[in-house]
Amino acid sequence: MKDPRHAQLANQLVNYSVDVQPGEVVYIELKGLETLELGKELVRAATEAGGVPFWYYNDEDVSRPFVKNANEKQFERWAEFHKKMMQDSDCYIAIRGSSNPYDHKDVDADRNKWYSKAYWDEVHSIRVAEKKWVVLRYPNSSMAIQAEKPTEQLEEFYYQVCNFDYAKMSVAMDPLVDLMKKTDKVHIKGPGTDLTFSIKDIGAVKCDGHRNVPDGEVYSCPVKDSINGVISYNAASVHRSTLFRDIRFEIENGKIIKATCAGEDEKLNDILDTDEGSRFFGEFAIGVNPYITEPMLDTLFDEKIMGSFHLTPGQAYDGTHNGNNSAVHWDLVMIQTEEWGGGEIYFDDVLIRKNGIFVIDELKGLNPDQLK
Repeated sequence: MKDPRHAQLANQLVNYSVDVQPGEVVYIELKGLETLELGKELVRAATEAGGVPFWYYNDEDVSRPFVKNANEKQFERWAEFHKKMMQDSDCYIAIRGSSNPYDHKDVDADRNKWYSKAYWDEVHSIRVAEKKWVVLRYPNSSMAIQAEKPTEQLEEFYYQVCNFDYAKMSVAMDPLVDLMKKTDKVHIKGPGTDLTFSIKDIGAVKCDGHRNVPDGEVYSCPVKDSINGVISYNAASVHRSTLFRDIRFEIENGKIIKATCAGEDEKLNDILDTDEGSRFFGEFAIGVNPYITEPMLDTLFDEKIMGSFHLTPGQAYDGTHNGNNSAVHWDLVMIQTEEWGGGEIYFDDVLIRKNGIFVIDELKGLNPDQLK
């Protein structure tokens, strides 16, 4: 039986998020067999909008034999082929519903680096910089297990969040964008965390349903060599098919000089040693989605948590670029609501958010009681 929520979501993704125009090529990437019904609705919606859709299936269980065994030259050739597909597309929509996100867990460090460079640096750098794009997860059993929720409850939550009124959120974000563009010094305090850095002249971008779904963040980027202090992330993260908890960084002049976590220090430092840019930072963002309140081991959701921020090792985005380039872009999240230990964010020595709630008048429209 068709789920009517698929049609509603597909229409929003095609007509709002990437705004498909007649004649545009729409690249639809699907991960996980359960995404196929939504994929069909995306093909329909893109066609009805006058677009030319094509689709590519790329689950981890299918890619595993290649990623686990290919040599560096094979990864380079793979990137050349997929790069052409991305270059020839006008829009990109990805539905990621992997059956097992740990299917690449036993891939060795070199192949993980080659895959990251091929998939992200060579191919998806084009998508981020040049294309209209949107990425979202799919509420399958694997996602429900990671989130520790019943599948039916997760589905209801998912469609509530994904079909949110992002146009309303967009307007409410404007004062935060303006303030971040005028800010020099950022100071963040919290349990195990005391950081200072500058975002002067970097700029700010709102994420309001045109890039990720769910959405709900405003991002900037630290001046590359300006970060000093320590940060202890309290949200766990799955990266390169490994679960990382209690990540802690010591940072001097923008560079991570010491990195530890709960039991996976070697893998953590392997990621940070991917290239010259992976121990520096490429994004600072503030999460504001009022319906996302706790982590679920899914970055696209966790980085939008109301009352959170993320500080990201690796590649900087065009539009807020600080000069840092890397095959890594790892959004690591710290939640500052009272339930998670609290914390404060200061802009130019003015407290703007305490325990996850904005406290200055121009930003109060982003608090959950105003957005819901």
